[in-house]
Amino acid sequence: MSDRQLDSLRESLTSSAEPVTAARIAEAVRASGLALGSRTTAELVRTLRDELVGLGPLQPLIEQPGITDVLIDGRRQVWTDGRDGLVRTEVRFFSEEQVRGLARRLIALSGGRLDEGQPCADGRIGDCRIHAVIPPVAVEGTMISVRISRGSAATLEQLALQWDAPEVWLPVLRGIVAARLNCLISGSTGSGKTSLLGSMLAECPHHERIIIVEDTTELRPDHPHVLHLQQRRGNVEGAGQLGMGQLVRETLRMRPDRLIVGECRGSELKDFLTAMNTGHQGAVGTIHANSPHAVPARLIAMGALAELPPESVALQAGAALDAVIHMERRRGRRMPVAISLVRCVERRLQMVPVLLAGDLEPGSRADVQTQVGWDELTRRIGLR
Repeated sequence: MSDRQLDSLRESLTSSAEPVTAARIAEAVRASGLALGSRTTAELVRTLRDELVGLGPLQPLIEQPGITDVLIDGRRQVWTDGRDGLVRTEVRFFSEEQVRGLARRLIALSGGRLDEGQPCADGRIGDCRIHAVIPPVAVEGTMISVRISRGSAATLEQLALQWDAPEVWLPVLRGIVAARLNCLISGSTGSGKTSLLGSMLAECPHHERIIIVEDTTELRPDHPHVLHLQQRRGNVEGAGQLGMGQLVRETLRMRPDRLIVGECRGSELKDFLTAMNTGHQGAVGTIHANSPHAVPARLIAMGALAELPPESVALQAGAALDAVIHMERRRGRRMPVAISLVRCVERRLQMVPVLLAGDLEPGSRADVQTQVGWDELTRRIGLR
């Protein structure tokens, strides 16, 4: 079968408002008049079904336990990320047109648009966050990234099974939650920030009202009173946009016991810090950073987007934030590796190390730096 005939079949199936089912696909193949054997027909129906229904050939990968990301690169190779790290799969796409068709369908299904006028787009289908880029922006070919948000959040104990020295980290993290400290969870992409935040929220008392503000909904903590606000992007003209900063301001009128920002990445930092400085304790957010010592520079950069000078960011962050928990991926495992207290000294932000984990073998005890920071934190969370 030629590519033109395949394209014609795809067009006939997707141009109708009727749902694409296996029966419709089989009928369209028969109606095309193609002289195909029963085995070839069955394979063609399966290929079109995988491409045009649900998440297509990616669905079996998404359903595998432990998989957090499914990625299609510009060379039509499919990769998964999860417990075993980045792994190339046996799933194959036959052509660039097949990958691009899947990308456009997934974005359209999530209510977005992907074409030459808007070559980068993202959306959400069920528990999956979809991001797609097509040529010419994607030089090698269409790229699709799927981030999977699992419905049930792991507990701290379950997460700690893959940590070094959980007997050190667990009491400290629980103490931070119980003492209602304001903190940031930092780390690189895929380091486990969201998983840790979800498990910490599950530790909150059940009478507390948790309001979560996110770009796209990912946090699903095991807690009976959780509300979500998700930002809305504007249309082509930019109308109708509801950004993270405005949503943070809206939460202040909703009586939150804990205000959570799924990811601080821009000018919403100003509103988040303002909220924490007006009596909202127990607030938590995540932030991308390579190390705890890189957090001040990241905060200053985000503050600049809200037209805040560095000195103002330092003063507000120093007054609002209590601690930074840093996550890393080591030996294929996501774990906390540092906790620091936040200080504003002479109008500059400083990270005071409290707890550091060296590159230890599993089961070894973490390297606890007994300094002023450790003494202060343990006093505040009641471990002394």
